[in-house]
Amino acid sequence: MGLTHLGIIPDGNRRWAREQGLPTIEGHKKGMYKIEDLVNAAADEGIKYITFYIFSTENWGRSETEVSYLMKLVDVYVMKFAKKLADKNGRLLVLGSRDRVSPKLISTIEKAEKLTADCTGITVCFCFNYGGEQEIADAATIAASEGEITPEAIRKHLYHPEVPDVDMIVRTSGEQRISGFMLWRGAYSELMFVEKYFPEMEPADMKLILAEYEKRNRRFGK
Repeated sequence: MGLTHLGIIPDGNRRWAREQGLPTIEGHKKGMYKIEDLVNAAADEGIKYITFYIFSTENWGRSETEVSYLMKLVDVYVMKFAKKLADKNGRLLVLGSRDRVSPKLISTIEKAEKLTADCTGITVCFCFNYGGEQEIADAATIAASEGEITPEAIRKHLYHPEVPDVDMIVRTSGEQRISGFMLWRGAYSELMFVEKYFPEMEPADMKLILAEYEKRNRRFGK
């Protein structure tokens, strides 16, 4: 079975910037613009879905300066990215809570999603203001209001439920944890931990990821 949905936890932006003698915000900027290269490489390899963990619900605990910069960076980047994605028939989805996100940024996100809504190529998901526990709690709340809490009912109410389970989760920077990323969809994901910081990732790394995936024997508990 081929790799349909790849999840990426893009870690190490701040450490990369410090090692380059740059402000940490420059690491976030470099990482954000690295996404496009990896999406193009994934599309060339026939991957149907690729998800990036952009901003977690826990990231609000960072400094006010850093959070403010990240919000502005996403606001500027997401529409530019959506336009480029649409030109290549790619679709953009943003998964996460809208709580605490400014109305202006929510509007930008909704416009970006709408711009690519009819595209049929690779689907790029941004987990933004996302927490895996929160996603399950939100879905369970809706399921309970409809009278039944079952795995099927919860799955139906995940953020963008049309997005399939994640086949492989890759985390950069050498850290070996998933930090709440795709807890439901990632229940049987293969895990791969890469030593490179995310800003150092290159399109060629996509072939290495696929080669590693092909080595795995996925049994799904059987």
